[in-house]
Amino acid sequence: MKAISEEVAKQIAVDFLRKRKDTEKIDVCSVKQKDGAWIIGGTCPIDLEGHPWAEKFEVVIDQQGKIKSTDFSLL
Repeated sequence: MKAISEEVAKQIAVDFLRKRKDTEKIDVCSVKQKDGAWIIGGTCPIDLEGHPWAEKFEVVIDQQGKIKSTDFSLL
């Protein structure tokens, strides 16, 4: 099986975040490769009890295009 490209990994992460966070505004700030996996990082808006906040995310995608892990934290 062929390894996925940087652009494909980024699109997988954005599509996943759009569905999970129910938002269209996903700001990807970094895309890097480490130990054979793509690590996509950035921010997205969330609503906490009626107040808008920014949330930082990191999505790790393996070379087959599967999401291996996610990490979210408030800014």
